[in-house]
Amino acid sequence: MKRALITGITGQDGSYLAEFLLGKSDYEVHGLVRRSSSLNRQRIDHLFKYDSEVRDRFHLHYADLADASSLSHVMEQVRPDEVYNLGAQSHVRVSFDQPLYTADVVGLGTLRLLEAVRQINRAKPVKFYQASSSEMYGSAAPPQGPSTPFHPRSPYACAKLHAHWQTINYREAYGLFACSGILFNHESPRRGESFVTRKVTLGAARIKEGLQRRLVMGNLDAKRDWGFAGDYVRAMWMMLQQEKPDDYVVATGETHSVHELLELAFALVDLDDRDFVDFDSKYTRPSEVDVLLGDASKARQVLGWRPEVDFHGLIKMMVEHDLELARREKHAQSFPGR
Repeated sequence: MKRALITGITGQDGSYLAEFLLGKSDYEVHGLVRRSSSLNRQRIDHLFKYDSEVRDRFHLHYADLADASSLSHVMEQVRPDEVYNLGAQSHVRVSFDQPLYTADVVGLGTLRLLEAVRQINRAKPVKFYQASSSEMYGSAAPPQGPSTPFHPRSPYACAKLHAHWQTINYREAYGLFACSGILFNHESPRRGESFVTRKVTLGAARIKEGLQRRLVMGNLDAKRDWGFAGDYVRAMWMMLQQEKPDDYVVATGETHSVHELLELAFALVDLDDRDFVDFDSKYTRPSEVDVLLGDASKARQVLGWRPEVDFHGLIKMMVEHDLELARREKHAQSFPGR
C-alpha cells in the first residue's frame, strides 16, 4: 500500500487528486489541513461518504506550510512514499495585496516541506511533486514550454518561481526524486468563486435565474490556456511514476480570452454577455500577463498524458453545475420561513 501525502487537500486540485488516488486500491491518502475556527472541507466531504474500504484509506492531519515543526511532525508520522505540494495562497490578484504572506506560504512553505522530505528521504525514498505555475512565464512570448525563460509579473508568480527552483535544487543537490509540474490554468466546478472562470459561470447562472443583475469584470483581453483540473491531477501522478524525476509543462495548447469565456458561458444560458457585463479597474492587476499558451509536447511524449476535456466541455460542465446551485438558491428564497 503506497502512502501519498497531499498539502492543500481541501482545495480544487487536492480534492481531485485525493479522489483519483483513492480510486486506486493500492493507495492510502493523507491530507494536510490547517486549524481553523470554521471547517472548510466542502470539496472533500464526499470522500467520507465512500464505503468503509475507501474511508479507511483516507486520513487528515493538522499542519501548516508556515510552520516547519508541524510539517516535520506529520512527515515522521505518515512516512509517505509520495508527497504532492498543492497548498498555496493561489489567487494572483490577492498576492498584490498580501505579498509577504504569499511569499511565505508559497515560496518558503515549499522550502520547509522540501526540508522535511529530505530528512525522511534519508531513511526511505520519497517522491516529491511541486505545483509550479504558468504564471512564472509572465510576459514571456507564447507558446511557453520547458525551455522558455521565466518572467514573473506578480508576487504569486515570484513566490512560485522560488519554490520551483528550490525543487530543482533539492533534486540536484540531494538526489531527491523531485518533479515540478508547470500547470497552465485548470478549472472545474470546484474552483473558488473569486477566480475568473467560476466568477463568470456562476454569474451567468445567477443572472439567468434572476438572482443578480450585473457581472463586474476586469481585463477582458487577457488570454489563458484553460483545462480541466481533473485531467491535470492525472499528470501529477504520472510524473511520480517515471524512472527519473523531471519537470513538465501541462496544458491544452489552446488559448482563449476572458471575453471568449464570457461569450460562451452566457450563450450556454441563452443570454448575451454584452447586456450584463460591466468593467471595473479594481479587478485589474498592477502588472498584467497578456497571453499564456502552453507547449505540453514533452508531457505527451514522455508521460503519455493528454487532456480529455476541451474548453467548451469545461465551461459547459461549470455552467451546468452553477445553474443547479442557482436554482437551489432561488428555490430556497421561495420558502424564507423554512
